[in-house]
Amino acid sequence: KLQEREEFIRESWVKAMEARLVRDELTKCHRHEGVNHLENCRWLSDKYITMLKENKVKGYKKIDV
Repeated sequence: KLQEREEFIRESWVKAMEARLVRDELTKCHRHEGVNHLENCRWLSDKYITMLKENKVKGYKKIDV
């Protein structure tokens, strides 16, 4: 059970770090494209938004209220 918990937390952190990498690439794209960043970086910003929604770091405890 402890091994499963550690794997779950590790996977959660990996997904969060992937989102951070996409954010860094989005920042580079914004700087590189300049005024055209809205058109040329849209796919990257959409990917980042979906990753923010899905890839949150979650703990192993579930509390039902």
